[in-house]
Amino acid sequence: MKVYTRILIGAGCVALLAISWFLAVNSKSSAEKQLELLAQAAEYINSGIYIRAVPLLEEAAGINAAHTQVAEEELKKVYIALSGSRGFSRRYTGLLERQMGRRDAKPDVFAEAAEYYLGISRIQEALTVLKTGIERTGSAELVQMYENNRYAYETNRAIFDYISAIFGATAQVERDGLWGLARAGGAMLIPCEYDMISTYNVDRAIVAKGGEIYAVDRENNRVALLREQASDFGNFADNRIPICIDGSWRRASGEFIIGSAAFEEIGTYSGGYAAAKVDGKWGVIGLGTDWLIPPVYDGIIQDELGRCYSRGAVFIQSGDSVYLFAGGSQIGEAYEDARPFSNEGYAAVKRYGKWGFIDLDGRVVISFAFDDALSFGQHLAAVKLGDYWGYISLSGRIVIHPEFLEAKSFSSGSAPVLTARGWQFITLVEYKRGVSL
Repeated sequence: MKVYTRILIGAGCVALLAISWFLAVNSKSSAEKQLELLAQAAEYINSGIYIRAVPLLEEAAGINAAHTQVAEEELKKVYIALSGSRGFSRRYTGLLERQMGRRDAKPDVFAEAAEYYLGISRIQEALTVLKTGIERTGSAELVQMYENNRYAYETNRAIFDYISAIFGATAQVERDGLWGLARAGGAMLIPCEYDMISTYNVDRAIVAKGGEIYAVDRENNRVALLREQASDFGNFADNRIPICIDGSWRRASGEFIIGSAAFEEIGTYSGGYAAAKVDGKWGVIGLGTDWLIPPVYDGIIQDELGRCYSRGAVFIQSGDSVYLFAGGSQIGEAYEDARPFSNEGYAAVKRYGKWGFIDLDGRVVISFAFDDALSFGQHLAAVKLGDYWGYISLSGRIVIHPEFLEAKSFSSGSAPVLTARGWQFITLVEYKRGVSL
């Protein structure tokens, strides 16, 4: 009995000691416990035993106390050190995502995440992180980082004999003398099987094949037929297609309902207006019979697709000089040449034999320093320096090095360029998910 009593007393003492130890441990503050865990983890880290530091740091980071941020920073370092092992890269990005998701997230964590993604060539993810960080914090550092990386591009594999300027997320493309339509980026929409093809508008393009002119939809089904004999047609926009019948240009709808007004020449509609020529003089006409600019000028500046009007502005030609007109008035001085404004950015103008850029008020915003240039599209402008074309940003800084034999404006994230292999599309990485019609 005495032995049994001694055993019970001994067991009770052990239990009391265990309870005392448990209470002593748990009487430590959360911050003290974090420090203890951090110290234990540091011993493993100093010995290069990162894998055994992970649970200690994860426990410390899971405690909401004074040293949580320190624990998280040390944990990220360990995750990076173990990134060659399965799952640790995802743990690292998962911790970054938690940090970025906090209401008080600092710019540094967005910059860290962006640098990580850039380092493993996941540029699209980096740009997404930077844009989110800019929206959340307004950080000038993140803005600069985004600006330094947003112009990364990839060259698409498709090669063509020619690519027109992009219109409505598609471009006219030529292969072996036949024409089709490609999406911005290079994927084919309508195969190259036509003698001619227009721009794509209101779910159709106008084509010529086998002596017929008709309209096809995106599946390349015939949806309308021109029954009159026509010798030529222009580009299709604003549900208007210029068609040459008996030597005069007329306007028709996508269903080939032909208007009565006749012109010597007519361009492509944009914003409800097109350049048109009557009695040897040029003006700008609306969708009906009203002239925005009367036909009294020697020329109206048009782009490759025949467009002249954007954002209320037109360049008119009088003799050897070109002038900007907006609101019915001349703005600024005379130029030697110009390119029409696009829906955004500045217009390219030529003076003293060089090209620069002006805004809608006629102010020079980028000096005359280029051998050729196109107006801005999607915050980029194609410029020529010497024998090659590249791209500048709205600040005038070269952001895509001049290396192309020819280049056209960006639209829907892509731009046609002429390389040594032929005409190809380049696409900004942040747009690589594609544009759907």
